[in-house]
Amino acid sequence: MTTGQEREARETPVGLHRYIVFTTACTFLLLIAGALVTSNDAGLSVPDWPFAPGTLLPRMVGGVLYEYSHRMIAGFVGLLTIGLAAWAWKQEPRRWVRLLAMTALLLVVAQAVLGGITVLFFLPAPISTAHAALAQLFFCTLVSLALFTSGWWQSDLPVVEEQGRPTLRAVGIATVCVIFLQLILGAAFRHNALGVLPHIFGAGVVTAMVVWTATIVFTRYGEIAPLRRAAKLLVGLLGLQLCLGVAAYWAVLYQQRLPQPYPLPVVLTVAHVVNGALTLATAVWLTLAAFRAFGRLGEFAMAAAPQPRRHGQTVSVRTS
Repeated sequence: MTTGQEREARETPVGLHRYIVFTTACTFLLLIAGALVTSNDAGLSVPDWPFAPGTLLPRMVGGVLYEYSHRMIAGFVGLLTIGLAAWAWKQEPRRWVRLLAMTALLLVVAQAVLGGITVLFFLPAPISTAHAALAQLFFCTLVSLALFTSGWWQSDLPVVEEQGRPTLRAVGIATVCVIFLQLILGAAFRHNALGVLPHIFGAGVVTAMVVWTATIVFTRYGEIAPLRRAAKLLVGLLGLQLCLGVAAYWAVLYQQRLPQPYPLPVVLTVAHVVNGALTLATAVWLTLAAFRAFGRLGEFAMAAAPQPRRHGQTVSVRTS
């Protein structure tokens, strides 16, 4: 039988989990800051990178306030991610979680490079779109790390038998992919790389997939609280996203008649962007929770228990 001390040694330190949650929250603020830059047409307010020409801290007015604040928050998140990767590499008992933390570090470095290219090459639409898409991947990676290091994920859960076809896992993966593609289409529209029609069509596909996913949860696994709560949140975020999408599109049309960005259209557009990120993250959370609940990732939940060796010695075997 596993003792409390042995189990505690096999789990992620509580401090590391809280640090990951904090980093994830800061990344969400970074997404808001990035959306404010685009919505206020402030992408070239600071024409050099990574710092302003001739100074480390320019006068924070107009578009410079949005653009340079975005860079400072990004730098802070980058430092947090370095700390996350180092802490996880030292104290996280599961090798695959350590590697995922290193992946988060690589993603934030790539994101910084794309941000620099975006400024230095005067906002090329493909690079700006890739910058926005990579931000979503980085955010979802941190959300996944927060789930993997949570007490629920690492607890001894009863394995639930998966029912029916198609499986919730398969539909969940498809839903995540569709939402991510929809966010790319939205970013391409905001950066004038595509028209609005592909994004509108994508909204219909996303709605169908989310409804399908939620229906499977409610009809087959309504008694599993984590899945039920995630499905309710996903449906709620989708409804809000559709409303914000209509309002944001109206705001774009209205904005074209104005000489400069107006507060209400900016607020609606930013809310639409960040709510899309929350929708994707919730779909990722729900899909991963389904894998865990059905025991498909049970062997990756926690590090293996210490195994006895000769002469009374023990060695901790890590799950790879």
